[in-house]
Amino acid sequence: MIRAASWSGIELTTTQVDRLEAFARWLGDEAIAAGGLGPDEGDRIIDRHVADSLVFGGAWRGRTSGSLGDLGSGVGLPGIPLAIGFPEVSVTLVDRSGTRCRLARRAIRVLGLENVAVREADATALDERFDIVTFRGFLPPAKAFAVAMGSLEPGGIAVGAASRRRPPERPVLAIEAVEVVTVPVGVLDSPAWLLRMAADR
Repeated sequence: MIRAASWSGIELTTTQVDRLEAFARWLGDEAIAAGGLGPDEGDRIIDRHVADSLVFGGAWRGRTSGSLGDLGSGVGLPGIPLAIGFPEVSVTLVDRSGTRCRLARRAIRVLGLENVAVREADATALDERFDIVTFRGFLPPAKAFAVAMGSLEPGGIAVGAASRRRPPERPVLAIEAVEVVTVPVGVLDSPAWLLRMAADR
């Protein structure tokens, strides 16, 4: 978690570490039981969910304020760890599931976060625009970036999770503007890749 934050340009304070650890506990204690995470995820919450979320910040280095829309956020991944790591960023968690949105609101209350809001909505029909858009796996990459581009302010950046197994292949993406960002070995517990695309100004 500390390595992931550092790679993303975050020097975590004690308060931020405490909040990230509290979120990890909440995921294990409440989100799994409620179906917000898979039943086998308990042993890898920090490595595969919290740290994994923090590295998204490494794809937009230099942006420490503005607005972020986390599409298909579920129970707040990667949005809540990013909100903790970047407290000057206003984060909106977007998900169409009422159950997941209620769980995300509960996490926000437990953590005392003031820079996070939850919107129950279909991400494909949003009327809001953000400086940064993130997503993990709510749609295949090409479709996800098409949705993300419709939600970006001019000059905004969209960042999506790619893979923990192998680098994504360019033909699979079918979007020339998408850049593959390699997370260096040792930052996470396995190799990882992100996808990044900037909107025209």
